[in-house]
Amino acid sequence: MRYDVAIVGAGQGGGTAAIQLRQQGFAGTIVLIGREEEPPYERPPLSKEYLLGEKAFERMYLRPPAFWLDKAIDLLLGTEVAAIDAAAQTLTLGDGRTCAYGDLIWATGGDPRPLDCPGSDLAGVHAVRTRADIDAILDELPEVERIAVVGGGYIGLEAAAALRKLGKAVTLLEVLPRVLARVAGTELSTFFEAEHRAQGVDLRTSIGVVAIEGDERVAGVRLTDESFVAVQMVIVGIGIVPATAPLIAAGAEGGNGVRVDEYCRTSLAHVYAIGDCAAHTNAFAEGATIRVESVQNANDQAICAVRAIVGAPQVYAATPWFWSNQYDLRLQTVGLSALHDAAVLRGDPASRSFSMIYLRSGRVIALDCVNMVKDYAQGRKLVEAGAEIDPAALADTARPLKELLAGA
Repeated sequence: MRYDVAIVGAGQGGGTAAIQLRQQGFAGTIVLIGREEEPPYERPPLSKEYLLGEKAFERMYLRPPAFWLDKAIDLLLGTEVAAIDAAAQTLTLGDGRTCAYGDLIWATGGDPRPLDCPGSDLAGVHAVRTRADIDAILDELPEVERIAVVGGGYIGLEAAAALRKLGKAVTLLEVLPRVLARVAGTELSTFFEAEHRAQGVDLRTSIGVVAIEGDERVAGVRLTDESFVAVQMVIVGIGIVPATAPLIAAGAEGGNGVRVDEYCRTSLAHVYAIGDCAAHTNAFAEGATIRVESVQNANDQAICAVRAIVGAPQVYAATPWFWSNQYDLRLQTVGLSALHDAAVLRGDPASRSFSMIYLRSGRVIALDCVNMVKDYAQGRKLVEAGAEIDPAALADTARPLKELLAGA
């Protein structure tokens, strides 16, 4: 087999790259190689609408299954790439077949980070990454009443919210002192902790899992404070490990992800990487090299790589944004708040509608907006402009953020 473009990873980024190639007039041969048996689909609904039964899986496809055939995009599903020969421009597949390529887009994302403790392989321990993960959880739920969710990031909180809606008793365990510690300020963490507790979640911070106990199947979790929580299921949401081993083995630069330049090119000729597995220099992170795990990043890097392949290169400079739905709360984030040195509260958390605006050296670098769609839409421009605005004005909800930008 030989293809003009081979895309490894049939998720959001890989699917978008294939779509973009055709939309930008690429007439060459394309293959999309994915480990799952499903054609590309959206992952965010897995921990929300799909888990709750509110969204049929067929509505999560990036395109209807017939699309790929119509656009002459070959799908090799249920297939892994075992090795890359960058000099020969060939892939060795898990079944021993080889596939030659003109250009390669690596869009494999990552694998769920497992708990490193005894019992992590017991029946009833689940990740939240694929349709199969959620289907396995749903198959077991009728016989389960008590669940431990390990990890207080977006995935853990979303899963906890969905499981409470389904009437399950949920204990959420976070090893850090607060939830969302890596992605949000203290005020937002405090708000979401209070919200989950009000919804009946037994939320515990600064605590880790020593062991998952049970005879073949989960019976409970032993914690670092020596307490024991009896549960029949454990859901682990503690991040991902970038799926880059074949690339790194082939000589690509990287560590926590594969290193890419401003056009999503790896250090290997004719090899691009996009999405969760790609480490890039990001202006919104003060020029640090980071991985951004979001649909936005996967889509925008797919577009960037495709533009380079079709001869219309454009530097990747997309604005980061994220969202999370928990209960009736919609959190929308723009920018990266990790390096903030000041935060402004806009609105009243008690009303369950407010924004946190993050500053660095007096300039707006990010917003977290809870049920505040206008702040999110207008605040994006403040972030992109790096606007320097009086904190008192930012806190004044009577003044639209777009008005403040005009006066900056």
